[in-house]
Amino acid sequence: MREALVGKELSDLEKVVDGLGSKPFRARQLYHSLYRERLGSIEESTTLPRSLQESLARDHDWGLPATAQAVHAADGTVRYLLGLADSKTIEAVFIPEQRRDTLCISSQVGCPVDCKFCLTALLGLERHLTAGEIIGQVLALCRAHALEPRTRPLNIVMMGQGEPLLNLDNAMKAVRLMADDKGVGIPLRRITVSTSGIIPRIEELGRHEIRPKLAISLNASTEEQRLRLMPITKKYRLADLIDVCRGYPVRPWERLMFEYVLLKGVNDSDDDARRVVSLLGQLKAKVNLIALNPGPGIDFETPSPERVDSFHQIVERSLPCFVRRPRGLDIYAACGQLKRSAA
Repeated sequence: MREALVGKELSDLEKVVDGLGSKPFRARQLYHSLYRERLGSIEESTTLPRSLQESLARDHDWGLPATAQAVHAADGTVRYLLGLADSKTIEAVFIPEQRRDTLCISSQVGCPVDCKFCLTALLGLERHLTAGEIIGQVLALCRAHALEPRTRPLNIVMMGQGEPLLNLDNAMKAVRLMADDKGVGIPLRRITVSTSGIIPRIEELGRHEIRPKLAISLNASTEEQRLRLMPITKKYRLADLIDVCRGYPVRPWERLMFEYVLLKGVNDSDDDARRVVSLLGQLKAKVNLIALNPGPGIDFETPSPERVDSFHQIVERSLPCFVRRPRGLDIYAACGQLKRSAA
C-alpha cells in the first residue's frame, strides 16, 4: 500500500521531498496544496513541477477518503460513508447552520467503549484511524461543500465513530493540522474532542499546549447508573473522572462541556438533574443535554419534550445548559446513530 500524503506535517513532507532530491520550499508548496488549497490529487497542483508530481506519485497517494455514499436529510444535514485505502468505511456528517457549519468526524473504525444507548457501539472496534484518515474527513467534506473556514465559521466535533482519546496521538496530530493557520486554519476554540472519560488520556491531553476543547460524555448522575449505561465506568469511576476534571487546565475562554443523553425513565428525573448540578457545581462547566436519538437495537426510549424541559430548567439555574437540537434524524446522522449504514 502506497504512503498517504494527507496527514503529514510540514516536517514530514520536508523529509519526503528531500528524499526525492527536491529543495525544502517544495515541501511548503506541497503542504499548502494539501491543507490550504485542499486539492484532490497531486495532478491538480499548479505550483509543484511535473517531475516532482511524478516522483511523488510513484510511492505516495494523495490520501483523501473516497465518498462511497452521501445521504441527504430534510434539514440539510448530509451523512457521508467514506471509504479508506484498506476498503474499511467510516462515517462523517456535514451539518449546515445559519451562521456557521459543523463537521462531525470519526476517530476509529467502530468503537470499543460499548455505551448501551449508542448504535456505533454495536460495531465494536476494528482499528484506529491514522491522522491522515481523521483530517482527511475534514478536507473531503470541505471540498464537497466548498467550505472556507477563514471566511465562514466552521466547527469540528470529533464525536463520530470511536473514542478519540484511545487514539490520542493520531487525533492530536490531526488537530494540529486543522488548527495550523498556514494550513486548514480552523481556530482551536472551534475544535472539540469528546471522550467517554479515559482518565489517563484526559490528563495527557491537558499537557498539550495545542489542544482542542474537551467534551465529556457524562450520561448519568450516579456511579451505579453510569456503570449500567457505560461499562467503561468499571475501569474509570465517575468520582475519579470528576476529580481529574477539577485539575484539568481550562483556558480563560472555555468551559468543560459535559454531554448528557437523556433516557426515558432511566436518567431523566428531576432528582437526576439535581445530582448533575451537585456533581459539576465546583467545575467551570457547561451541560449539553441530548434527548436520545432512537435506533434499532437500542433498548431505551426518548423522554418527552416536557421531561427534557424540566431537566433543563433545573440544571440551568446553576450551570450554563443547552439542549442539542437533533440534526439528520431521518438519515441516522444524529448523535449516537452512526453505524456505517449504506442507506
